[in-house]
Amino acid sequence: MARARQLLGTRAGPVLETVLLRRAAVSKVDDPARWLCTDTALQQATPAPVARLRARRFADRDVHDVTCSIGADLAALSATARRAVGSDLDPVRLAMARHNVPGATLVRADALRPVTRGTAVFADPARRDAAGRRRWRPADFLPPLDELAAAWPDADLAVKCAPGMDFAGLPWQGEVELVSLDGQVREACLWTGSLATAGRRATVLRTGGREWTVTDAEPDDCPVREVGEWLVDPDGAVVRAGLVRQYAARHGLWQLDERIAYLTGDSAPPGIRAFRVLEDGHYSEKELRKRLRAREVGRLEILVRGLDIDPNTLRPRLKLKGRNEATVVLTRVGRTPMAYLCEAVLASEP
Repeated sequence: MARARQLLGTRAGPVLETVLLRRAAVSKVDDPARWLCTDTALQQATPAPVARLRARRFADRDVHDVTCSIGADLAALSATARRAVGSDLDPVRLAMARHNVPGATLVRADALRPVTRGTAVFADPARRDAAGRRRWRPADFLPPLDELAAAWPDADLAVKCAPGMDFAGLPWQGEVELVSLDGQVREACLWTGSLATAGRRATVLRTGGREWTVTDAEPDDCPVREVGEWLVDPDGAVVRAGLVRQYAARHGLWQLDERIAYLTGDSAPPGIRAFRVLEDGHYSEKELRKRLRAREVGRLEILVRGLDIDPNTLRPRLKLKGRNEATVVLTRVGRTPMAYLCEAVLASEP
């Protein structure tokens, strides 16, 4: 820092902050070395692969990003839309967007006071309060979700939301899409009008890999049966979107219990990390310890769903020792706690 002050004087702080933020922006934007951003804006910015996915629905349309901030979503929209307009109330972020998205039309405006007509609208409301705490209630968003919808009643509207929201109780006439990237659920998006193409959708992205989606329009024929050769833990976007049964039906899987998201079958869907079942039985800590000792398991992945078990508390009590590794899936079938000792395998692509 002393050397930076010597070279840059009073500009040292802003320059160093910009360098650090650009390093952090690698996962959020393309060509981060040229971007200007603030820490708060960068945290809320959509990762580039997710932004590009969403921008495809706006292809060849006039679109208005009414909360454009530093321009992360606007950059993706500008690449697909016929014309892209960005607006924000924060003059600093707006100036950064002007630098980050050259050629886009930018204006300082309130998202609740329309300044365009006939455009599709995208919004990313702020979901943190002044202290940095997350807001989970749509009425606490800035701007609030109901006011945003009321301000643009005739527009095809898309609103980015946190994936942890309670969508079951959300009075939303349109599509709810959950999106994951590289195994992490990154966001939800609410779609209305002609932008909505389903009731519920889960979209799964992999960096440099394939993309797939499942919707509530697909069959959900999914029996409940005993464990097969494989256990499958569906992607978090599928679980959050409530599409476990549709995903199971697509891949010929079935449920162990209708209230638990783990699936099982005689083959694993391609391209996912699945679990080949080695043995299974009623769960007790003593019995699990015995099985692990017999298999000389020294490294153990513990997955839990439907049981009040903390893997970090359980692991030291198992007294693991040996040269092998394994995965144990702890869940319940009906009221019975079950343990499935497995080998984790990356199922090959077709």
